[in-house]
Amino acid sequence: MSTPNSNSQIPIANNNNPKVVIVHDWLTNMGGAENVVLAMHDAFPDAPIYTSTYTPEKMPAFKNLDVRTTYLQKLPGPLRKLHKFFPMLRVNAFKKLDLSAFDIILSSASAESKQVLKTRSDQIHICYCHTPIRYYWSHYDEYKKDPGFGKLNWAVRTAMPLMVPRLKKADYMSAQNVDFFIANSSETQKRIEKYYGKPSIVIHPPVDVDRFEPARTRGDYYVALGRQVPYKRIDLAVAAATKLSVPLRVYGNGSEHQRLVDMAGPTVKFYTDRFGDASDDAVTKSLNSARGYIFPAEEDFGIVQVEALAAGAPVIAFGKGGALDIVQDGESGVLFDRQSVESVVDAIKRAQNIEFLPGTLRRKAKRFDKSLFITKITKVVKDNS
Repeated sequence: MSTPNSNSQIPIANNNNPKVVIVHDWLTNMGGAENVVLAMHDAFPDAPIYTSTYTPEKMPAFKNLDVRTTYLQKLPGPLRKLHKFFPMLRVNAFKKLDLSAFDIILSSASAESKQVLKTRSDQIHICYCHTPIRYYWSHYDEYKKDPGFGKLNWAVRTAMPLMVPRLKKADYMSAQNVDFFIANSSETQKRIEKYYGKPSIVIHPPVDVDRFEPARTRGDYYVALGRQVPYKRIDLAVAAATKLSVPLRVYGNGSEHQRLVDMAGPTVKFYTDRFGDASDDAVTKSLNSARGYIFPAEEDFGIVQVEALAAGAPVIAFGKGGALDIVQDGESGVLFDRQSVESVVDAIKRAQNIEFLPGTLRRKAKRFDKSLFITKITKVVKDNS
């Protein structure tokens, strides 16, 4: 774990028993970031969780936790569901939160949660950054080309050049008010330095490694998993499996779903649960016996890659971003260097000629175990209290 620059000025709370509050962008769908919030709560069980909007029926893991929302929760249902279209509303909502009762503000941010304001000179804001906001900074051009809102893409494309400069300025200023940054990967650490000019340490996201039981005898199928939106590039996995006529199980849903279904050959099967997404049980069982997991996206971290290793499945991944912290080429999977169908096809062929031992892959996943995350995040809070 790296350390911030020695000349960084971090105020100290001087509190042996600090009151901690957790702040997260929104709680409307489960994903890797939401599992980070749950692990934070395991580390600090008395900490309430503040978020912009909350959909309890889709978040059963948060059912018995103290979840508190901003005024955006009071908007009528249809408007509340469109909150992602109005980032300045979220900026305003987080700034209006009164967190004066807490000594440590622990934000989990890939969007606006780090906009919360300190109201006491001795408060400390520690930000666990999943990435500087992608559609302002690192991936603006990609999002402008295809924002992932389907029929509303035209409206988003029109609005982005008008809104983003102001939003970038607000995001940068909020980052300057963070006392201590934690990055979820080496890639995110580089982005925090590049876009915010701030040092950070790396603590990888928590993974429930024990949820998986790798089968010694593997199936003949591959798995692709995730939100079916343009930047995830699940289309590359579908096209490559179709070209090779190899079995592929695709889990998830999103704006790209129908396009993926239309382009898929007979060896590609799609699975969703009643929420139109992938159920944990189905994914777990599938990965436990999968021949491999295909990950064509450039992600900030990519927690499912670790889950695949925990299940004994080698990872076939695009060799940029968080994958470089997880996959060792030829040892725990195969990395490819271009996001093209041909590159994925070649990577699958290469993986088929390497003997991957499920037990060895599982051991490599152990360095991302949830218990290590809790130990490290607890230490950061203690050291800054």
